[in-house]
Amino acid sequence: MKKLFSAFLLLSIFFGPASGASVVGSVNGNPITDTDITARTELMARQGKTSTINRKQAFQNIIDDYVKLEYAGKYNVKPTDKDADKELNRMGFNDLGATTRAMARLAVKADIAWQVIMARTIIPTIEVSKADLAEEKSYIAKEHGLPVEITMIRLTGVPDNIAQKLTKPSNCDAAEKMVENLGGYPQKITAMQYELAPEIREKIAGLPLLTWSKPDNGSMVLLCSEKKGKEYKNLDEIVKQNAQFKKASFVADQQLKQLRRKAVIIVNDDRYKL
Repeated sequence: MKKLFSAFLLLSIFFGPASGASVVGSVNGNPITDTDITARTELMARQGKTSTINRKQAFQNIIDDYVKLEYAGKYNVKPTDKDADKELNRMGFNDLGATTRAMARLAVKADIAWQVIMARTIIPTIEVSKADLAEEKSYIAKEHGLPVEITMIRLTGVPDNIAQKLTKPSNCDAAEKMVENLGGYPQKITAMQYELAPEIREKIAGLPLLTWSKPDNGSMVLLCSEKKGKEYKNLDEIVKQNAQFKKASFVADQQLKQLRRKAVIIVNDDRYKL
């Protein structure tokens, strides 16, 4: 969240609205200038997207900031300039001019307000199922790896006719012997899951113990054992929080769409018609 938010701030900090800029629209009485939109597209480009970002999307992003702040105000959630300045200074942006700081404050306050609203009104209502937890743990295992010591056998260059002869072994030693009897050369690996290459993590994620993975360009793996590391004791809570946050984010996005529909949005420039 913080990394994304840091990127979000770059635009507002370096591209504040110029005085006398053309007002192309407004949301609930808050003007949005063409300069603001140019600045927001620059931010989107800085986030790794193309430089020809749709300006309508940038306009929508600015609208959302104002919508979030107004809705949060109904719950008496009103981040102050001091709150925003504290966050900006923490991020190293403590030398901004008045105009750029004002734009940066808007971005910071909208983010703070929306996170508080999620924490107060949405996250407490979210329940996660065993399926949700299993899906999230699988995602973490594939993308980042778990604090689990893995012992596995890896095969490469396995012909299809040999792959079909590999059966479920009783243990890791039996698996090695099976491969050797078929003329193969098993590679036994012991490592923390998060140390493995992404393609290997993806193969073993969700793979039952002592079960060969499906052949993939002649590559197969068999998971012999898993040993939880010390860090594993906090994993279940992390998985639960992540799964809960993802579901809450979806609900929050739907709620924002409803709030946007109710907002008084005026567009003065046909380029930004919604």
